[in-house]
Amino acid sequence: MTTLDRPASPAGAASPTAAAPERATPKQWLAVAAVSLGVFVVMTSEVLPVGLLTPISAELGVSEGTAGLMVTVPGLVAAVSAPLAVVLTRRVDRRLVLLGLALLVAGANLGAATADGFGPLLAARVLVGVSIGAFWAVAGGIALRLVPARDVPRATAVVYGGIGAATVLGIPAGTLIGDHFGWRAALLTLMVLALAAMAAIALLVPRLPSVTTVSFASLPRLVRRNRAVRTGLALTFFIVTGHFIAYTFISPILQAHGIAASQVSGLLLVFGAAALIATVASGSLIGRHLKGTLAALGVMMALGMALMAFAVGDLFSAAAVLVLWGAGYGLVSPAVQTWYMNAAEPGEVEVATSLNTVMFNLSIAAGSFAGGYAVDGSGPNTVLWIGAALLVPVVLIALRARKRA
Repeated sequence: MTTLDRPASPAGAASPTAAAPERATPKQWLAVAAVSLGVFVVMTSEVLPVGLLTPISAELGVSEGTAGLMVTVPGLVAAVSAPLAVVLTRRVDRRLVLLGLALLVAGANLGAATADGFGPLLAARVLVGVSIGAFWAVAGGIALRLVPARDVPRATAVVYGGIGAATVLGIPAGTLIGDHFGWRAALLTLMVLALAAMAAIALLVPRLPSVTTVSFASLPRLVRRNRAVRTGLALTFFIVTGHFIAYTFISPILQAHGIAASQVSGLLLVFGAAALIATVASGSLIGRHLKGTLAALGVMMALGMALMAFAVGDLFSAAAVLVLWGAGYGLVSPAVQTWYMNAAEPGEVEVATSLNTVMFNLSIAAGSFAGGYAVDGSGPNTVLWIGAALLVPVVLIALRARKRA
């Protein structure tokens, strides 16, 4: 078993010693759950406006295309804020950083909910982007600090289960609240959840003195000298760009294949449920078979996109394909994050995970932007084939890494 196939070893003050427990305690798992709740709130805050574009654009007097900046802008801001947060807070207790970011995302949602125009709303979304990038950069590798080494893969899966939960619960629930009580009520609900996450982190997460000693020069230096980190950046780019170039336009894709608009939300729930189950179940896979998991998720996602392009013609076939695609995507965050944690040296984990956050958010923006051009120029099916093609290098990289092991 190679370094990249082994569970990562905890770093810093909370690293296990000979006297440390072999398994995580219930208190430690509660701390992991508190961080996962924070991830859930941050991810829901990032993408919920997708379900609220129409009422927001109508009330504030902007086109739906312009309203889409509520998603694009936070993604770009997050790409910048992730490395900045790691460097600027390198001497601050990580628990305090998470608390501050939870308070920031609560304030950002309050600002967006009370905005009297699109300009102030977009300014509040900039603050959401800051919290997204910084929270991901710090929380991404925090499982190393919360549980013993043998439980790190499962704890990582739980933390990233917050992403799946945002997809399967947060976005549909927020959209439902918006439909019945208005989009402002949905954002205010997110503010309350952010405060709840802050309270959970304050009560359940122990003090985590920073073990990161980085500067801005550390970021390019790590990329230059660490081949595994460079490989991780390539994996993130191909996976995330391939996914979002197609998934961003899943609604028109489904409707082009004969699915009624009223059935799309139910199918998105199917996708989200499959992704959540895969994320939670990924712990044992990524701990023992990391490279095989990466190859498998590439095959599942590419096959799902290809089948969506030519084999979907009714509700049942669409649901089956989305289960396959969603299960593959559910493996992405824990598997890729584990790759970075294993690739980095002790003390560099946050640097590596912040680089992942940068690439992840840039890839979201790149995929959505390029997909828009492809859909306008050639129709929705085009992005499915482009997305599937972008997943092929993921499989090849993972298989090549296994052969080198």
